[in-house]
Amino acid sequence: MPHCLAGVAAIGVPLLVAGFAAWGQSSPLDMEDVALEGQLRFLAQRPDPHAYRYEADATIDRHSLQTGVVTLRTCHWQLDPNRRVVVAFNRERVQHIEILEFSGVGRAWVEGHRVELADVQRGGYICIGLRSQALESTGQGRWRLHAGPLMRRYLDGYLPMDAKLSLKWPPGLLAVEHTQPAPQPGVRLTESDDGATLDVTFAGRMSATWALRSPAH
Repeated sequence: MPHCLAGVAAIGVPLLVAGFAAWGQSSPLDMEDVALEGQLRFLAQRPDPHAYRYEADATIDRHSLQTGVVTLRTCHWQLDPNRRVVVAFNRERVQHIEILEFSGVGRAWVEGHRVELADVQRGGYICIGLRSQALESTGQGRWRLHAGPLMRRYLDGYLPMDAKLSLKWPPGLLAVEHTQPAPQPGVRLTESDDGATLDVTFAGRMSATWALRSPAH
């Protein structure tokens, strides 16, 4: 049976990385590093910094503000070994999917609204490009983008992981009103005139939300 290693955000952005991680004898993790079902812990320092991490880069332009369609590049780095992996996207939101590159994976192919991987080796990676109707208007000059739920599954719990969620837009087009989770130890927000990045280190099942606005509002 294939493992689902990536899922779907609430409004269509594929910013989930989940899976069934393999815990080798050389792992630096202890049992207290595993978050149990229902727990979410933000970590100021990751106990296994060279293990699985996830990156998503979304590009928003003026047309996106009208249509909700954004362009994304998502990468799953330092994958845990699995015989079969399925990366699933919201079939009602996604408009185009393509595999950009991969390594340490026997085969990778697009199947409908999914990307499937076979014979994944430890440390393998895959990057996927897509267009998705992922930006939601919440009022005059305001929009919302969801990411997640993100997770790295291990048996009945969750191992630590890093998620780097980046947005890019033309200079002066948008500004961040707030994020959920808010900045705190383990959650770092950086902003500029042409984008923003949320770096999150956590263990558990985590969903993120960007609240964006036009600088004129």
